[in-house]
This record gives sequence, structure tokens and C-alpha cells, in this order.
Amino acid sequence: MISNPIIETLMSRKSIRNYTDRTPSEEVIETVVCAGQQAPFAYQMGSLLLSRERASNPFQAPLFFVVCVDSHRHEAVMSRRGWEMVQNDLSLLLFGIQDAAYMAENMVIAAESLGMGSCFLGGIPYRAASFVEQYDLPPRVFPLVGLVMGYPAEDPPPRPRYPMAVTLVEDAYPDLDDALMERAMEEMDEGYLAQDYYRQRNAMIPLQVDREETFTYEDYSWTEHISRKAGQWMESPDELLEQFAKCGFHIPGFPDS
Repeated sequence: MISNPIIETLMSRKSIRNYTDRTPSEEVIETVVCAGQQAPFAYQMGSLLLSRERASNPFQAPLFFVVCVDSHRHEAVMSRRGWEMVQNDLSLLLFGIQDAAYMAENMVIAAESLGMGSCFLGGIPYRAASFVEQYDLPPRVFPLVGLVMGYPAEDPPPRPRYPMAVTLVEDAYPDLDDALMERAMEEMDEGYLAQDYYRQRNAMIPLQVDREETFTYEDYSWTEHISRKAGQWMESPDELLEQFAKCGFHIPGFPDS
């Protein structure tokens, strides 16, 4: 594979959960935010909340960003042009989520290039209303993902990824036969087991369904972990729809949202 400094930064990135006491300078913060703003966008609907209180995030990082889908600002522009929003919220949110995600990833790579580390917090949408209250957010701003950032106090290896054979589709979707899937699952699981990832974090998800526990930390790894998440949690969309509604977004087909 071709390598250069940018590729090396991308390939070596990993989530950091332990941070030093060092605080990023204002110039570093401005650089990271500006890099985020330069990401591609559909409507430029990404905006940022920032807390510098270490206690406000689970890893006590010096910076805690929340990347938002911001239609409030977008609609303010439209209003000044004499337009009202008619696009449905599901479509609008899809474009806004893309904008915010591109912004967040640019920030992560910019931080890496400046010697910092970061970690995404994916559960933010289920706490959206609390950020509305904390930051006095207007309607039509939805907190999408958390991003903690600072100087690493650890140096874990990058986590495994699926092999390219089940990632890159060219011409036609591959037949995910037993041999291909077993290879892909083995690559993921052996990679995590080699790092003793779940044992170190005491992170085996308890079974909440009628299944007998047959795993130990000797063989519990990524494919079982991610299967337990999707196989046991968040069966109903109601909780998430409620958070969308509290932020002023209403999804077609779900009148109570």
C-alpha cells in the first residue's frame, strides 16, 4: 500500500481514553475547528458545542466537543432570503448528519496531526435534551456525536478492521458465503483477542435474552460483542424519536415524534 504522512496518520489513528493534564492552546483549538469547517458539506449544517470541564466527559479529556446538526442556522439564512423550510425532516437530517460527520472526522485527523488523540461518544443522541438545556440550544439543533480530545496518556494499537474482500464492492455485491464470512470474522476476533481488548476493559455485555452464556474472555471478541449490542438493545425507535422531537425535528410516518 502507498504511504505518506497523511496516510500514516489515518492508518495509525485509534481511540484514546486516557489523557495527560496538558491543555491544548487556543491556537490548537482554533486549528482543529477550522479544519472541521473545511470538510465537505451539503448544507454546512455542522456546528459545535465545547466544554473545557474535564468532569463533563467520561474520560476527563481537556476538550469535549458535541457535533450538532444545526438547521436553526440554516433556516435563519433561508429566512433572510425570503424562504421557508419545506424539506421533510428525515431528508434534512440525513444531509445534516452527513455534514456533521464529515466535520467531526476532519477534526479527528487534524488533532492527530497535531499530536493529540480523540474518542467519539456515540450515545449523545439519546441525551440530546440535556444538551439543549445545558447550552440553551434553540429548536432545530440536534446534538449528534460527542468528541473528546487532548494529549494521550496511552498508546494503544489501532483496532482491527474487516478485510477488503467484505468491504469493497465492485460491480456486484459479493456472496457472503461461509468461507468469506468466517475469514472476515476471524480477522476481527483474533485481532481484538491479541490485544486482550475486552478483558482489559471488563467489557463483556451480559446476555439479556434466553441464551446460555458460553463465552469467556478467552474467546469473547468483537463479532460476539457487536452482535449482543444489535441483538439486545434499542428495539424501539421511540426513545430516539422523542429526542428528535425535543429538538424540533419530526420524522414523517411517526406522528408522535
